[in-house]
Amino acid sequence: MSERPFVEARDIARYFDVSRPIVQRLIAREGRRSLRAVDGVTFDIPRGTTLSLVGESGCGKSTVARLMVGLYRTTGGEVMFDGMELGAARADMAQRRRMQMIFQDPYASLNPRWRVRDIVAEPVRAFGIARGQDALDRVGAALTQVGLSPLDAQKFPHEFSGGQRQRISIARALSSSPEFLVCDEPTSALDVSVQAQILNLMKELQQRLGLTYLFISHNLAVVRQVSDRIGVMYLGRLVENAPAETLFRTPRHPYTRALMEAVPDLSMSGRPRTPVGGEVPSPINPPTGCAFHPRCPLANDRCKVERPEMILAHETLVACHAVQEGRAA
Repeated sequence: MSERPFVEARDIARYFDVSRPIVQRLIAREGRRSLRAVDGVTFDIPRGTTLSLVGESGCGKSTVARLMVGLYRTTGGEVMFDGMELGAARADMAQRRRMQMIFQDPYASLNPRWRVRDIVAEPVRAFGIARGQDALDRVGAALTQVGLSPLDAQKFPHEFSGGQRQRISIARALSSSPEFLVCDEPTSALDVSVQAQILNLMKELQQRLGLTYLFISHNLAVVRQVSDRIGVMYLGRLVENAPAETLFRTPRHPYTRALMEAVPDLSMSGRPRTPVGGEVPSPINPPTGCAFHPRCPLANDRCKVERPEMILAHETLVACHAVQEGRAA
């Protein structure tokens, strides 16, 4: 038997109540409304590997990230962490310290009133790992790991650049010696040159410390550099999941192909480019059948009424009737 995945998501869903106040609903004679941010997502992450989730803004990537560390409760499905249900894992302090999250905006995720030593030491103290000088020693070691000086512990966040602030965020996440890191677009707020430095740092830390990553991004060039597998999300669902190079070499789902065609063709090969038409449907009232069918050039009557399930096509998991029927060649 193959080794059990380190992190598992099993048909997870998260709905948000977006109903108007009850008086307005009574006047308008309307019921409650739910926004389906995540609507049945399943994936595995083996230990020491990186799964990246990509897709347009509003597709549910960041909601999945928060579900995977317990910041949101699931509406349905379950998250398993090293064989333990996530709720039970978070209730156990020894298990909870094994997972951490790196947030998108380094300007908003650091307390401007705290010195760096207090920011980085917060997980150490919260989990009861160390106190006093031992905690400060851990802070110095964490800062050194991310390419900063232990002397930076005395400074405030406003004294650092954006890239340096994100390094502080990574140091804070590493200070409790986690094994699983959820990275919610950790480079999107940074300059391109700084993005490369942060990505190289994260890959080096993964190799040295054996970390497991869930990486959230809308930048295909970024995820290609860091990923073992890539999942493509559309309107709260996973439509394709494949090894990174396989996805870039032979994308199967029409939406994945559309994302690839949106990447600038720097080699000037002259390949045809067909932008996706239409608008992203509302997650409050999603289309019937395949959510992508109003914008899909391969859609037929079956796509409009039957929601596709994931099938295995070579190394790729894909949810598409056209692929299943051989119409997507």
